Amino acid sequence: KTATTIKLAKMNLVVNGLRGDIRQANTYDEDPFGSFGKFDYVLANPPFNVDDVNLKKVEADPRFNTYGVPRKKSKAKKKDAGNETVPNANYLWINLFATSLKSTGRAALVMANSASDARHSEADIRQRFIEENLIYGMLTLPSNMFWTVTLPATLWFFDKNKKDERILFIDARNIFTQIDRAHREFSPEQIKNIGI
Repeated sequence: KTATTIKLAKMNLVVNGLRGDIRQANTYDEDPFGSFGKFDYVLANPPFNVDDVNLKKVEADPRFNTYGVPRKKSKAKKKDAGNETVPNANYLWINLFATSLKSTGRAALVMANSASDARHSEADIRQRFIEENLIYGMLTLPSNMFWTVTLPATLWFFDKNKKDERILFIDARNIFTQIDRAHREFSPEQIKNIGI
């Protein structure tokens, strides 16, 4: 979104010994990597609950509409026609990651807990993910697991080549090691236990 974010992302790659191609773009309007159906793996931590994304811009884009576009419960007033926005962008991000996968692709993403039980159009989109057998599992995290956000989050795991129709749900809200008053983490033993 900003030049500073790009610099931080590039620094993060270097610090962690990774290679990557980072470009500045507005994901809702631009697709610099031609991402639809392109990737084997997606690992993402998108911004939660972004609002003011113009519905008209995303509803015709297959990256965002393949599984459905989130919509507000009520129709826009005549004076606002053409300027309607999505309720929040959580399901736009989820759609983007799902549609970026190849037919054998897998993804893991961090999402606000509220996305797991969102109602109305978001529930319809979630139903499509289930019908398409896309969701491998979901792991509910405790609050205070991130340094910059105290909100509890859920990890979503997608597997486009999944054969089993079951979905694994893990509630890890009460599994953590307290680092200090405001921060928690999983110990290696806890990670091993959750992964079994």
